[in-house]
Amino acid sequence: MMIAKKSIKFLTILALVFTSFSVSAENGDTTLQDDGGRVNTKAEIEAYKKHHLADSHDFTLFSYTNDKNERKHVGVPLPIIVWTSKGLRTFMSSAFHHNDDGHVVVPADGVQLTKIHSKIYELNEGETAVSFDEAHRATNAHKALDFSITKSVVGMLLVGLLMIFGFRSLAKGYKKGAIPTGFARVLEPLVLYVRDEIARPNIGEKHYRKFMGFLLTVFFFIWVSNLLGLTPLGFNITGQLAVTVCLALFTFFIVQFSANKDYWKHIFWMPGVPVAMKFILAPIEFLGILTKPFSLFVRLFANITAGHSVVMGIAALMIILKAKFGTAGATGVSVFLTLFLTLIEVLVAFLQAYIFTMLSSLFIGMAVEEHDHH
Repeated sequence: MMIAKKSIKFLTILALVFTSFSVSAENGDTTLQDDGGRVNTKAEIEAYKKHHLADSHDFTLFSYTNDKNERKHVGVPLPIIVWTSKGLRTFMSSAFHHNDDGHVVVPADGVQLTKIHSKIYELNEGETAVSFDEAHRATNAHKALDFSITKSVVGMLLVGLLMIFGFRSLAKGYKKGAIPTGFARVLEPLVLYVRDEIARPNIGEKHYRKFMGFLLTVFFFIWVSNLLGLTPLGFNITGQLAVTVCLALFTFFIVQFSANKDYWKHIFWMPGVPVAMKFILAPIEFLGILTKPFSLFVRLFANITAGHSVVMGIAALMIILKAKFGTAGATGVSVFLTLFLTLIEVLVAFLQAYIFTMLSSLFIGMAVEEHDHH
Protein backbone atom coordinates (compact mmCIF):
# COMPACT_ATOMS: atom_id res chain seq x y z
CA MET A 1 0.00 0.00 0.00
CA MET A 2 2.84 2.37 0.87
CA ILE A 3 4.51 1.63 -2.47
CA ALA A 4 1.31 2.48 -4.33
CA LYS A 5 0.93 5.78 -2.43
CA LYS A 6 4.53 6.74 -3.12
CA SER A 7 4.13 5.82 -6.79
CA ILE A 8 0.99 7.97 -7.07
CA LYS A 9 2.81 10.90 -5.44
CA PHE A 10 5.73 10.43 -7.82
CA LEU A 11 3.42 10.39 -10.87
CA THR A 12 1.62 13.49 -9.61
CA ILE A 13 4.88 15.39 -9.21
CA LEU A 14 6.04 14.14 -12.62
CA ALA A 15 2.80 15.29 -14.22
CA LEU A 16 3.14 18.74 -12.63
CA VAL A 17 6.71 19.03 -13.89
CA PHE A 18 5.66 18.00 -17.39
CA THR A 19 2.77 20.44 -17.29
CA SER A 20 4.93 23.32 -16.12
CA PHE A 21 7.38 22.69 -18.94
CA SER A 22 4.70 22.17 -21.55
CA VAL A 23 2.66 25.27 -20.78
CA SER A 24 5.52 27.58 -21.73
CA ALA A 25 6.60 27.15 -25.33
CA GLU A 26 10.31 27.03 -25.95
CA ASN A 27 11.81 29.61 -28.25
CA GLY A 28 12.92 27.98 -31.45
CA ASP A 29 15.29 29.43 -33.98
CA THR A 30 13.92 31.73 -36.63
CA THR A 31 13.99 29.57 -39.70
CA LEU A 32 15.63 30.63 -42.92
CA GLN A 33 12.55 29.59 -44.89
CA ASP A 34 9.89 32.16 -45.73
CA ASP A 35 7.12 29.86 -44.48
CA GLY A 36 8.46 29.72 -40.95
CA GLY A 37 9.28 26.05 -41.06
CA ARG A 38 5.80 24.85 -41.99
CA VAL A 39 5.55 21.42 -43.61
CA ASN A 40 4.06 22.15 -47.03
CA THR A 41 5.91 20.25 -49.73
CA LYS A 42 6.34 16.54 -50.42
CA ALA A 43 10.07 16.71 -49.55
CA GLU A 44 9.28 18.41 -46.23
CA ILE A 45 6.65 15.76 -45.47
CA GLU A 46 9.16 12.95 -46.10
CA ALA A 47 11.72 14.69 -43.86
CA TYR A 48 9.09 15.14 -41.15
CA LYS A 49 8.13 11.45 -41.31
CA LYS A 50 11.78 10.42 -40.90
CA HIS A 51 12.17 12.79 -37.96
CA HIS A 52 9.02 11.43 -36.28
CA LEU A 53 10.03 7.79 -36.70
CA ALA A 54 13.51 8.40 -35.28
CA ASP A 55 14.22 8.71 -31.57
CA SER A 56 14.51 12.20 -30.13
CA HIS A 57 16.40 13.94 -27.33
CA ASP A 58 13.38 16.22 -26.80
CA PHE A 59 9.83 15.38 -25.79
CA THR A 60 8.06 17.73 -28.21
CA LEU A 61 4.27 17.59 -28.07
CA PHE A 62 3.68 19.92 -31.00
CA SER A 63 5.25 22.81 -32.92
CA TYR A 64 3.81 25.93 -34.49
CA THR A 65 4.90 29.10 -36.29
CA ASN A 66 3.99 32.40 -34.65
CA ASP A 67 3.13 35.73 -36.25
CA LYS A 68 6.82 36.68 -36.36
CA ASN A 69 7.55 33.65 -38.55
CA GLU A 70 9.43 31.95 -35.69
CA ARG A 71 9.15 28.23 -35.05
CA LYS A 72 8.00 27.43 -31.51
CA HIS A 73 8.12 24.03 -29.82
CA VAL A 74 5.93 22.98 -26.89
CA GLY A 75 7.24 20.09 -24.87
CA VAL A 76 9.72 18.91 -22.28
CA PRO A 77 13.52 18.99 -22.48
CA LEU A 78 15.21 15.72 -21.57
CA PRO A 79 18.60 15.04 -19.92
CA ILE A 80 21.61 14.77 -22.21
CA ILE A 81 24.16 12.33 -20.73
CA VAL A 82 27.26 11.74 -22.86
CA TRP A 83 30.75 10.36 -22.30
CA THR A 84 33.29 12.58 -24.02
CA SER A 85 37.09 12.57 -24.36
CA LYS A 86 37.19 14.53 -21.09
CA GLY A 87 34.70 12.45 -19.14
CA LEU A 88 30.98 12.55 -18.42
CA ARG A 89 28.98 15.63 -19.39
CA THR A 90 25.31 16.29 -18.55
CA PHE A 91 22.91 19.09 -19.45
CA MET A 92 19.35 19.53 -20.74
CA SER A 93 18.43 19.10 -24.38
CA SER A 94 16.99 22.61 -24.48
CA ALA A 95 20.59 23.84 -24.85
CA PHE A 96 20.41 22.69 -28.50
CA HIS A 97 17.29 24.83 -29.14
CA HIS A 98 15.78 21.99 -31.20
CA ASN A 99 18.56 22.32 -33.76
CA ASP A 100 19.52 19.02 -35.38
CA ASP A 101 21.88 20.03 -38.18
CA GLY A 102 25.02 20.93 -36.19
CA HIS A 103 24.59 24.70 -36.30
CA VAL A 104 24.20 25.01 -32.52
CA VAL A 105 27.35 24.16 -30.52
CA VAL A 106 27.00 23.69 -26.76
CA PRO A 107 30.09 24.28 -24.57
CA ALA A 108 30.15 21.65 -21.81
CA ASP A 109 33.04 22.12 -19.37
CA GLY A 110 35.93 22.05 -21.82
CA VAL A 111 34.28 20.21 -24.73
CA GLN A 112 32.10 21.42 -27.59
CA LEU A 113 29.02 19.32 -28.35
CA THR A 114 26.49 19.49 -31.16
CA LYS A 115 23.57 17.44 -32.47
CA ILE A 116 23.47 16.15 -36.05
CA HIS A 117 20.60 13.91 -37.21
CA SER A 118 19.69 12.99 -33.60
CA LYS A 119 23.29 11.99 -32.77
CA ILE A 120 25.49 13.85 -30.29
CA TYR A 121 28.91 14.81 -31.68
CA GLU A 122 32.01 16.12 -29.92
CA LEU A 123 34.03 18.66 -31.86
CA ASN A 124 37.76 18.11 -32.17
CA GLU A 125 40.09 20.01 -29.86
CA GLY A 126 40.14 23.72 -30.66
CA GLU A 127 37.13 23.63 -33.02
CA THR A 128 34.16 25.93 -32.43
CA ALA A 129 32.00 25.13 -35.47
CA VAL A 130 31.19 21.99 -37.44
CA SER A 131 32.59 21.52 -40.94
CA PHE A 132 30.78 19.24 -43.39
CA ASP A 133 31.80 17.41 -46.53
CA GLU A 134 29.67 17.10 -49.69
CA ALA A 135 27.66 14.25 -48.15
CA HIS A 136 26.91 16.43 -45.08
CA ARG A 137 29.14 14.35 -42.79
CA ALA A 138 31.01 16.12 -40.01
CA THR A 139 34.72 16.27 -40.79
CA ASN A 140 35.95 17.83 -37.55
CA ALA A 141 33.80 16.03 -35.00
CA HIS A 142 33.17 12.50 -33.77
CA LYS A 143 30.26 10.76 -32.05
CA ALA A 144 30.17 10.87 -28.27
CA LEU A 145 29.05 7.85 -26.26
CA ASP A 146 25.41 8.69 -25.65
CA PHE A 147 23.55 7.60 -22.48
CA SER A 148 20.84 10.26 -22.75
CA ILE A 149 17.26 9.84 -21.58
CA THR A 150 15.56 10.00 -24.97
CA LYS A 151 11.87 10.09 -25.83
CA SER A 152 11.78 6.32 -26.34
CA VAL A 153 13.36 5.78 -22.91
CA VAL A 154 10.67 7.97 -21.34
CA GLY A 155 8.08 5.90 -23.21
CA MET A 156 9.53 2.63 -21.92
CA LEU A 157 9.50 3.97 -18.35
CA LEU A 158 5.88 4.98 -18.80
CA VAL A 159 4.99 1.53 -20.16
CA GLY A 160 6.78 -0.05 -17.19
CA LEU A 161 4.77 2.05 -14.71
CA LEU A 162 1.50 1.19 -16.47
CA MET A 163 2.36 -2.51 -16.33
CA ILE A 164 3.26 -2.32 -12.63
CA PHE A 165 -0.04 -0.62 -11.77
CA GLY A 166 -2.02 -2.99 -13.98
CA PHE A 167 -0.56 -6.22 -12.62
CA ARG A 168 -0.62 -4.88 -9.06
CA SER A 169 -4.32 -4.23 -9.51
CA LEU A 170 -4.78 -7.78 -10.82
CA ALA A 171 -2.87 -9.27 -7.87
CA LYS A 172 -4.91 -7.24 -5.36
CA GLY A 173 -8.11 -8.34 -7.12
CA TYR A 174 -7.24 -12.02 -6.60
CA LYS A 175 -6.63 -11.35 -2.89
CA LYS A 176 -10.22 -10.19 -2.52
CA GLY A 177 -11.72 -13.22 -4.25
CA ALA A 178 -11.47 -15.75 -7.04
CA ILE A 179 -12.95 -13.27 -9.52
CA PRO A 180 -11.04 -9.97 -9.80
CA THR A 181 -12.90 -6.68 -9.98
CA GLY A 182 -12.36 -3.34 -11.66
CA PHE A 183 -9.60 -2.93 -14.22
CA ALA A 184 -8.20 -6.34 -13.24
CA ARG A 185 -11.10 -7.93 -15.14
CA VAL A 186 -9.67 -6.47 -18.34
CA LEU A 187 -6.22 -7.96 -17.74
CA GLU A 188 -7.33 -11.41 -16.58
CA PRO A 189 -8.58 -12.68 -19.99
CA LEU A 190 -5.35 -11.53 -21.64
CA VAL A 191 -3.20 -13.26 -19.01
CA LEU A 192 -5.22 -16.45 -19.40
CA TYR A 193 -4.96 -16.18 -23.17
CA VAL A 194 -1.16 -15.98 -23.03
CA ARG A 195 -1.09 -18.93 -20.65
CA ASP A 196 -3.61 -21.24 -22.33
CA GLU A 197 -3.19 -20.34 -26.01
CA ILE A 198 0.52 -19.49 -26.22
CA ALA A 199 2.60 -20.88 -23.35
CA ARG A 200 0.94 -24.25 -22.68
CA PRO A 201 0.63 -25.50 -26.29
CA ASN A 202 4.14 -24.46 -27.31
CA ILE A 203 6.19 -25.13 -24.16
CA GLY A 204 4.22 -27.94 -22.55
CA GLU A 205 2.57 -28.52 -19.20
CA LYS A 206 5.81 -29.48 -17.51
CA HIS A 207 7.82 -26.31 -18.23
CA TYR A 208 5.45 -23.49 -19.18
CA ARG A 209 5.14 -21.97 -15.67
CA LYS A 210 8.86 -21.25 -15.59
CA PHE A 211 8.60 -18.90 -18.58
CA MET A 212 5.22 -17.26 -17.93
CA GLY A 213 6.78 -14.18 -16.33
CA PHE A 214 8.92 -13.48 -19.39
CA LEU A 215 6.14 -14.16 -21.90
CA LEU A 216 3.63 -11.95 -20.08
CA THR A 217 6.19 -9.15 -19.79
CA VAL A 218 7.08 -9.29 -23.48
CA PHE A 219 3.44 -9.48 -24.59
CA PHE A 220 2.20 -6.56 -22.51
CA PHE A 221 5.31 -4.44 -23.08
CA ILE A 222 4.98 -4.69 -26.88
CA TRP A 223 1.19 -4.30 -26.84
CA VAL A 224 1.12 -1.24 -24.56
CA SER A 225 4.09 0.32 -26.40
CA ASN A 226 2.30 -0.11 -29.72
CA LEU A 227 -0.88 1.44 -28.33
CA LEU A 228 1.06 4.41 -26.96
CA GLY A 229 2.48 4.89 -30.44
CA LEU A 230 -1.06 5.59 -31.68
CA THR A 231 -1.63 8.43 -29.19
CA PRO A 232 -0.78 12.11 -29.78
CA LEU A 233 2.24 11.64 -27.49
CA GLY A 234 4.07 10.35 -30.56
CA PHE A 235 6.04 7.47 -29.05
CA ASN A 236 7.62 5.02 -31.48
CA ILE A 237 9.17 2.56 -29.03
CA THR A 238 8.95 -0.71 -30.95
CA GLY A 239 9.80 1.19 -34.12
CA GLN A 240 13.33 1.66 -32.74
CA LEU A 241 15.72 -1.03 -33.90
CA ALA A 242 17.66 -0.96 -30.61
CA VAL A 243 14.50 -1.85 -28.65
CA THR A 244 13.44 -4.74 -30.89
CA VAL A 245 17.01 -6.11 -30.96
CA CYS A 246 17.11 -6.15 -27.14
CA LEU A 247 13.75 -7.92 -26.95
CA ALA A 248 14.95 -10.54 -29.46
CA LEU A 249 18.21 -10.99 -27.53
CA PHE A 250 16.26 -11.69 -24.33
CA THR A 251 14.45 -14.50 -26.13
CA PHE A 252 17.72 -15.73 -27.67
CA PHE A 253 19.58 -16.00 -24.36
CA ILE A 254 16.62 -17.55 -22.53
CA VAL A 255 16.40 -20.21 -25.25
CA GLN A 256 20.11 -21.01 -25.21
CA PHE A 257 20.49 -21.14 -21.43
CA SER A 258 17.29 -23.15 -20.95
CA ALA A 259 18.03 -25.69 -23.70
CA ASN A 260 18.51 -29.32 -22.70
CA LYS A 261 20.95 -31.82 -24.15
CA ASP A 262 18.40 -33.11 -26.67
CA TYR A 263 18.17 -29.61 -28.17
CA TRP A 264 21.93 -29.35 -28.71
CA LYS A 265 22.10 -32.95 -29.91
CA HIS A 266 19.52 -32.27 -32.62
CA ILE A 267 21.56 -29.29 -33.77
CA PHE A 268 25.11 -30.66 -33.86
CA TRP A 269 24.62 -34.45 -34.12
CA MET A 270 21.11 -35.30 -35.31
CA PRO A 271 19.99 -38.84 -34.34
CA GLY A 272 18.90 -41.13 -37.13
CA VAL A 273 20.76 -39.15 -39.83
CA PRO A 274 23.74 -40.55 -41.81
CA VAL A 275 27.09 -39.28 -40.56
CA ALA A 276 27.94 -37.56 -43.84
CA MET A 277 24.68 -35.60 -43.70
CA LYS A 278 25.33 -34.59 -40.10
CA PHE A 279 28.41 -32.61 -41.15
CA ILE A 280 26.33 -30.82 -43.78
CA LEU A 281 23.27 -30.17 -41.63
CA ALA A 282 25.09 -29.07 -38.45
CA PRO A 283 26.23 -25.67 -39.85
CA ILE A 284 22.74 -25.05 -41.24
CA GLU A 285 21.13 -25.85 -37.90
CA PHE A 286 23.62 -23.62 -36.10
CA LEU A 287 22.82 -20.80 -38.51
CA GLY A 288 19.16 -21.32 -37.65
CA ILE A 289 19.96 -20.46 -34.02
CA LEU A 290 21.11 -17.01 -35.17
CA THR A 291 18.34 -16.38 -37.71
CA LYS A 292 15.55 -16.91 -35.16
CA PRO A 293 16.23 -13.72 -33.13
CA PHE A 294 16.88 -11.89 -36.41
CA SER A 295 13.39 -12.76 -37.64
CA LEU A 296 11.91 -11.63 -34.32
CA PHE A 297 13.37 -8.13 -34.25
CA VAL A 298 13.10 -7.41 -37.99
CA ARG A 299 9.42 -8.44 -38.14
CA LEU A 300 8.42 -6.26 -35.19
CA PHE A 301 10.51 -3.27 -36.27
CA ALA A 302 9.43 -3.38 -39.92
CA ASN A 303 5.70 -3.76 -39.25
CA ILE A 304 5.48 -0.98 -36.67
CA THR A 305 7.65 1.40 -38.69
CA ALA A 306 5.68 0.73 -41.87
CA GLY A 307 2.37 1.24 -40.05
CA HIS A 308 3.39 4.60 -38.60
CA SER A 309 4.83 5.72 -41.91
CA VAL A 310 1.63 4.87 -43.82
CA VAL A 311 -0.62 6.60 -41.27
CA MET A 312 1.50 9.77 -41.41
CA GLY A 313 1.57 9.61 -45.20
CA ILE A 314 -2.23 9.37 -45.36
CA ALA A 315 -2.56 12.24 -42.87
CA ALA A 316 -0.34 14.35 -45.14
CA LEU A 317 -2.84 13.99 -47.98
CA MET A 318 -4.63 17.08 -46.67
CA ILE A 319 -1.52 19.06 -47.70
CA ILE A 320 -0.68 17.23 -50.93
CA LEU A 321 -4.28 17.20 -52.27
CA LYS A 322 -5.16 20.69 -51.05
CA ALA A 323 -4.65 22.31 -54.46
CA LYS A 324 -6.73 19.65 -56.26
CA PHE A 325 -9.68 19.09 -53.90
CA GLY A 326 -9.59 22.23 -51.78
CA THR A 327 -9.04 22.46 -48.05
CA ALA A 328 -12.34 20.82 -47.02
CA GLY A 329 -12.15 17.99 -49.56
CA ALA A 330 -8.51 17.12 -48.91
CA THR A 331 -9.02 17.25 -45.13
CA GLY A 332 -12.13 15.04 -45.31
CA VAL A 333 -10.39 12.37 -47.38
CA SER A 334 -7.32 12.47 -45.17
CA VAL A 335 -9.26 12.27 -41.88
CA PHE A 336 -11.44 9.38 -43.10
CA LEU A 337 -8.50 7.30 -44.35
CA THR A 338 -6.38 8.12 -41.29
CA LEU A 339 -9.13 6.98 -38.89
CA PHE A 340 -9.62 3.80 -40.91
CA LEU A 341 -5.88 2.98 -40.89
CA THR A 342 -5.61 3.85 -37.20
CA LEU A 343 -8.27 1.22 -36.43
CA ILE A 344 -6.22 -1.29 -38.40
CA GLU A 345 -3.13 -0.20 -36.44
CA VAL A 346 -4.96 -1.00 -33.17
CA LEU A 347 -5.35 -4.56 -34.45
CA VAL A 348 -1.72 -4.64 -35.61
CA ALA A 349 -0.61 -3.45 -32.16
CA PHE A 350 -2.11 -6.59 -30.61
CA LEU A 351 -1.13 -8.84 -33.51
CA GLN A 352 2.57 -7.95 -33.32
CA ALA A 353 2.62 -8.55 -29.55
CA TYR A 354 0.94 -11.91 -30.13
CA ILE A 355 3.34 -12.96 -32.92
CA PHE A 356 6.47 -12.03 -30.97
CA THR A 357 5.22 -13.85 -27.86
CA MET A 358 4.05 -16.86 -29.86
CA LEU A 359 7.38 -17.27 -31.67
CA SER A 360 9.32 -16.77 -28.43
CA SER A 361 7.30 -19.50 -26.72
CA LEU A 362 7.76 -21.75 -29.76
CA PHE A 363 11.54 -21.33 -29.68
CA ILE A 364 11.59 -21.96 -25.92
CA GLY A 365 9.43 -25.04 -26.37
CA MET A 366 11.83 -26.43 -28.95
CA ALA A 367 14.71 -25.90 -26.52
CA VAL A 368 13.13 -27.60 -23.49
CA GLU A 369 11.30 -30.37 -25.32
CA GLU A 370 12.25 -33.85 -24.14
CA HIS A 371 12.60 -36.21 -27.10
CA ASP A 372 11.83 -39.93 -27.04
CA HIS A 373 14.23 -41.74 -29.39
CA HIS A 374 12.91 -45.25 -28.82
